[in-house]
Amino acid sequence: MQRPRISRRSILATTGAAATAAAIPGTAWAGAPRPGDPRPHGRPNILWLVSEDNNPYVGAYGDRLARTPTIDGLARDGVRYRNAFSVAPVCAPSRFAIVTGVCPESVGPAENMRADSTLPGFMKGFPEYLRQAGYYCTNNSKTDYNTTIDMAATWDASSGTAHWRDRPDGAPFFAVFNYLTTHESQLFNAPTGATDPAAVRVPAFLPDTPNVRNDRAHQYDRMAQMDAQLAARLAELDADGLTEDTIVFYYGDNGGVMPWSKRHAKDNGLRVPLVVRFPRKWAHLAPARAGSVLDAPVTLMDLGPTVLALAGVPVPDYVDGQVLAGLRRSRPAAYAFGGRTRMDERYDFVRTVSDGRLRYIRNYAPHRPYGQVNAYAWQLRSYQDWEQAHLDGTLDEVQERFWRERPAEELYDTHADPDGLHNLAGSPRHRADLNRLRRALDEHIFEVNDNGFIPEGSPVEGYANSRVPGAYPLRQVKALADKAIERKAANARHFLKELGADNYILRYWAAQGLLMLASRDCAAHRREIERRWDTEQSPHVKVVLSEILVKLGSQRPAVTWLTDTLDNHENARVRLQAVNALTYVGAAALPALPALDRAVAGSDQFLRNCGRYLGLVLRGEYTPQTRLFI
Repeated sequence: MQRPRISRRSILATTGAAATAAAIPGTAWAGAPRPGDPRPHGRPNILWLVSEDNNPYVGAYGDRLARTPTIDGLARDGVRYRNAFSVAPVCAPSRFAIVTGVCPESVGPAENMRADSTLPGFMKGFPEYLRQAGYYCTNNSKTDYNTTIDMAATWDASSGTAHWRDRPDGAPFFAVFNYLTTHESQLFNAPTGATDPAAVRVPAFLPDTPNVRNDRAHQYDRMAQMDAQLAARLAELDADGLTEDTIVFYYGDNGGVMPWSKRHAKDNGLRVPLVVRFPRKWAHLAPARAGSVLDAPVTLMDLGPTVLALAGVPVPDYVDGQVLAGLRRSRPAAYAFGGRTRMDERYDFVRTVSDGRLRYIRNYAPHRPYGQVNAYAWQLRSYQDWEQAHLDGTLDEVQERFWRERPAEELYDTHADPDGLHNLAGSPRHRADLNRLRRALDEHIFEVNDNGFIPEGSPVEGYANSRVPGAYPLRQVKALADKAIERKAANARHFLKELGADNYILRYWAAQGLLMLASRDCAAHRREIERRWDTEQSPHVKVVLSEILVKLGSQRPAVTWLTDTLDNHENARVRLQAVNALTYVGAAALPALPALDRAVAGSDQFLRNCGRYLGLVLRGEYTPQTRLFI
């Protein structure tokens, strides 16, 4: 396949010896200056310090409870990005974007959490380009790239012991150190620590329980512990005499980790800290003076191209990310885009855009509640308390919202309303901003050929497959999806007509449109839906039609078909779609219990967790405190 030329980003120009090194695989450039080289001191070392699952719970970002002197010092001596975001609210799709510089939704199914995407041949992990230019590249040690990266070509070393100290003499380095200290798993069964639970702020959407306060307090303790680990790493750099030769990045890999943050395409699921310190020797590469705060929205997808630019290595033309620093920076972006698709065992589809203050959210599965039970996340006592209060009927209107269906569109002023309590999508005063952000998101979806509208497990997924002429008519598909989320009964006949489309992705969204209308608006069309169910060949479409028919009380054997699909379909993601459909048909799913038990005993973790939850619910044995993750 011919490598495309993508020019929607300002790309660093190819210059001098750097171009030669990047163009010839294996050519090393150890950092010696060349005549006319704009970097008379060679090339900088670059160090990444990465924490997991945290919003900017950092003193430099104004958090008064934070104990983060190391990060605060980096911000004082460097540049702080006020509006930095991950492109996905969970690690794997976020790390895909970081290592490739490419939007995960353009290389489906990389937009999903833990998926098997395949990079087209011309895409590489960006450290490979650094290595070709003579850099020694190490990763310590998390990868989780959600795709087929050539690890041997990407890293000189990727392990728990990988370190810049093992580089050849004279080689510049790019070194990554990932810290699990703040990962959500560290909050499971969180002990009482140094932070007083009474001092933390509980968002209005959460119930104010001792567990919620303790979890939040423990996150501050973990942030303080992580900050001390960063200090120790920087002390190593200083002891090696490398501080003045090294540009240091600190960032979080995605937002989180309290309920309704990680895995959710809200501001607190996507907003992350990002600080970069440029020593005096390399201050000319900085985008602003030390101590500056930059307001333009940026994403973690910008990190790879920025590192290439700092190293003097040409940025590949397929990259979506911006160049944030270096001799030729991109113009500041107006928007940061993000989204949520499948999160572990639960399907969803959300796309969002932020201009740094206003966040627009479009829900392409508004018929599902925000609060879909997730086995891994539900190990957090805060989630258990929240669902228990929901079941007990003790939540107020704001707290109950998480457990309900969603509007098609949401708009929040994240400065005035950081918890996202007041949806401004219907506000006449914000109509111009709503339309502006709508247009920006629409343009982005088309620009990256967003694969999220393709049901997972489809042969059409992927960078190349989704670009085959006629295979994925995105504009038609999106128009149908946009009509589906309107949830207007008057659209039903249009959806019925589209169930006869030749392209099964169009049929899939026609079925989704009918499902979103609910049984009361589809009852008059039951016979036509049954006829389509009888002849439908795509399992993705038939899963959706089956859920509709069960809710309509049809006599078609839809539950039997879903059960057989769960048991026997060759594609695990089609099986997962079947069990998710069974989850939303209530007691009608009881005949599927034996198949659910078989799923629990199987090898696919997502099917196990989904099967265990639904089996417990159908048997009347589920409580929020029940261990689901197996």
